[in-house]
Amino acid sequence: MDWSSTIQGFKNYLILEKGVSKHTLEGYLEDVSKLHLFASESFSIGPTAVEKDHLSSFVQLIYDLGLSARTQARIMSGVKSFFNYLILEGLMTQNPAKMLTGPRLTRKIPEVLSIEEMTSFLAAIDLSHPQGTRNRAIFEVLYACGLRVSELVNLQLSNLYFDVGVIKVLGKNNKERLVPIGSTAIKHVRQYLENERIPHGNPKKESEDIVFLNRRGSRLTRNMIFILCQQFAEKAGLLKKVSPHTFRHSFATHLVEGGADLRAVQDMLGHVSITTTEIYTHMDAQFLRETIDLYHPRSHASHNKN
Repeated sequence: MDWSSTIQGFKNYLILEKGVSKHTLEGYLEDVSKLHLFASESFSIGPTAVEKDHLSSFVQLIYDLGLSARTQARIMSGVKSFFNYLILEGLMTQNPAKMLTGPRLTRKIPEVLSIEEMTSFLAAIDLSHPQGTRNRAIFEVLYACGLRVSELVNLQLSNLYFDVGVIKVLGKNNKERLVPIGSTAIKHVRQYLENERIPHGNPKKESEDIVFLNRRGSRLTRNMIFILCQQFAEKAGLLKKVSPHTFRHSFATHLVEGGADLRAVQDMLGHVSITTTEIYTHMDAQFLRETIDLYHPRSHASHNKN
């Protein structure tokens, strides 16, 4: 088969069978297009004729281009998925990319607010402001439930089950999950729903079931949440770089530090793989190390303190 028809089939497979996001789809197709150009110009071969040696040369090329380790790893992931598709279609019997090793990625520890910093942030939200109650409810929910910002702006009234203390969230690839919500967040959301949600008339038709609305009755944008986040972080005097995702990381970290089961945190965050959630165990280890340094009678730090 030629490259164009094979790539088109791969595209259909990603959309119809894998249900990947638009961002992932574009990334994978771009990665395979890079391989297509390289294999055609360097070896004049079609997709089913690609072997491990060809791919080794391709990997060397993207390394020599000075691409970041993360970008190199992403390209290799797209290429491996492409050959897995060819195997599923019966066009190849082995994946030539299976044994390729990419650059080792050092996982970046995300920014997290301490409990005291979180309290300062929430206290910086002016409840006397026309949208103050809404804004407080937004960040209470982000912190209480560990939601992605896209999940927050699409949260629906029909998916609030406050009587049993849970909300239903539509996550990545349209996967639903139930997430517990604490009494404090429930209190602030109820105050918003009762007093602020429809101060200037009815919601727009497409936003009738959306929880958080702007003054025009439409759902909030992710960018608007980011702007609010920056404003309140600055007002609270926080020196850290704070984004909506900081609340998700803080939610997970504080749970792990408190002894929560990692599998439970995985379910609440909507992580497919436990390895994604395990980043928070590294953060917990750092927290424990600092605790020992500060308070253990045989630690260097405690000796200095005394």
